Amino acid sequence: MKPDLQPGPDPSAPPEAGTVMRALWVCVGSVSLALGAVGVILPLLPTTPFVLLAAFAFARGSPRLRGWLTGNRIFGPIIADWEARGVVAPRYKAMACTAMCAVLLASVLGGLAWRLIAVQAVFMFCAAAYVLSRPSR
Repeated sequence: MKPDLQPGPDPSAPPEAGTVMRALWVCVGSVSLALGAVGVILPLLPTTPFVLLAAFAFARGSPRLRGWLTGNRIFGPIIADWEARGVVAPRYKAMACTAMCAVLLASVLGGLAWRLIAVQAVFMFCAAAYVLSRPSR
């Protein structure tokens, strides 16, 4: 009895749309994770939103990378808290609000136009309201 021989994929064919999309998701996740990692060190760059975005992107692009991220001792608890209960720890709430205030103050001291400061203040107020409305634990 002969085994069924099926031709493999044509190496000269363009990559499938799914492969391209997975690669894009991995790129988005990698950039987000890098920004989140920098945010651990720099107080003005928020960590949590970038880590959550990385987890979201990796879930679509690479389950293996998502598994590594959720198992990470630094970033894993942030993701688990958010996915289980929509929780943002008080420490991260304080850091986010402090960073927003510092950026707004820097804009004022830097002489940014008042219209831009007003727009910036409205968006930061909305972001702060959202962050503060999340459960803490």
